[in-house]
Amino acid sequence: MVDEIEIDARGYKCPVPSLKLRKAMEMHADKRRFVLWATDPMARIDVPFLMQERGGRVISIEDVDGALRLVVESRAI
Repeated sequence: MVDEIEIDARGYKCPVPSLKLRKAMEMHADKRRFVLWATDPMARIDVPFLMQERGGRVISIEDVDGALRLVVESRAI
């Protein structure tokens, strides 16, 4: 099982979901996989851009009960 950090950004508008993800990645630099929950549809655009900028990758983006569940992986340290 992969150790994941979950970030709940439901109810926030752009750019807050991406900022919360970035902060979590900085705070948990020893972790590689993060799950971002967001309701702002812009997260579909912003998160892949953030991951490209940081050298990571998007594993999946899916709709779950009215929210987006974005799974990303940061680059290895």
